[in-house]
Amino acid sequence: MAMKVEVVSTESIKLSSPTPSHHREFKFCLLDQLAPPFYVPVILFYSAPDDKVAPDSASVTGNLKTSLSQALSLFYPLGGRVKGNAAINCNDDGVLYLEAKAHFKLSEVLSNSDINQLQQFLPFSPYRVIPNIEEQVIVGVQATFFNCGSIGIGICISHKIADGASVFTFLTAWSEIAVNGVDGETILKTPFLKASELFQPKDINFQMPSGVISKEKLLTKRFRFDGERLARLKTRFGSAAPTRVEAVTALIWKSAVEAARKRPEWNKKRPPSSAATHVVNIRSRIRPQPLPENALGNLWQSVVTPLMEPNKEVKLQEFAGILRKSMRTIDSEYLSALQGDNGLAKACENLMAAQKLAASAGEIELYRPAWVCTISVPMKNVVILMGTRCGDGIEAWITLAEHDMIAFERDDQLLQFIAPSP
Repeated sequence: MAMKVEVVSTESIKLSSPTPSHHREFKFCLLDQLAPPFYVPVILFYSAPDDKVAPDSASVTGNLKTSLSQALSLFYPLGGRVKGNAAINCNDDGVLYLEAKAHFKLSEVLSNSDINQLQQFLPFSPYRVIPNIEEQVIVGVQATFFNCGSIGIGICISHKIADGASVFTFLTAWSEIAVNGVDGETILKTPFLKASELFQPKDINFQMPSGVISKEKLLTKRFRFDGERLARLKTRFGSAAPTRVEAVTALIWKSAVEAARKRPEWNKKRPPSSAATHVVNIRSRIRPQPLPENALGNLWQSVVTPLMEPNKEVKLQEFAGILRKSMRTIDSEYLSALQGDNGLAKACENLMAAQKLAASAGEIELYRPAWVCTISVPMKNVVILMGTRCGDGIEAWITLAEHDMIAFERDDQLLQFIAPSP
């Protein structure tokens, strides 16, 4: 039986206090200008404790809306509207807020392997092409109440102002306000809103290259690596001692290469090469003064590994070594150049290389975080890594062409390390 979510109300949530006149324009940094015209989607599911009575939905809704309004006053650009490719008009128009009813239990979502059913927990499709971006909200929120008393919070924030780290920074602030209030026990840090002073914006009108959204039939599946399997995987690398992310990425890359070799059209004489891109959070890498983790904006860069020779047998350790070496190129020297006069050329060089290849939850009072997730991405050969609820594992959301996914999920080496999911 299909799980259906019914939207019961739609409204706009305004900021709890007006934005001062001297903050009415928020300038994009160069990296914001080059961000895709999509939204960053995150869904958080919360289950009520068995030993406590969950508040009624009206009480929870009131708290969610009040705390959201207060959080928006700290992150005031999120309540405005995009102004071309240069800035945000911080006009306090507010964010979209939907309330919905799920006529089933949260456990049915957690036990369902169909990723496509998650879209209905978001306020709108995050990867839609937006013709008039200036008329669109920067943030959309949907609060979904389950029959069992559990809650789902789906949020979409415009990629023009936020990367994944920014979204979780905002969610953390909203969560802290919801639980403790603005003057609660947790001292809220004002977000860093001055990335444009480091990465000066340019007079550019960036257009997303055609072909980023794939027209092929794609499959997205999630693969879970628990703590025990991750520890076992890392022993395969010997003295290389990769991080958890490096180990999982290397395994996925190697398994994807093996899957590609099983294509009917694989040409042994002229096989295609492979490479990998990896997104790097640059906040802590900026020198002489690293940016705080609550810095708002697209503070990331993608690194592209050298092309891997297709007919060469490459060991798992070599994949990890190539990844680590590539990620180290995003260093203080590179970031200094990105901040300089040739920053646009440097950023575009990195961005074009990636496009050529393209081929931790907060709390709600009395509720327990059950799962943090996203949705499928309409782009081929994309991997999203997220932490698991237990904290010691990694969940990989992988999108491949359908024929590649069939071979990928049967890879013997991969199957040794993935845990049953869901």
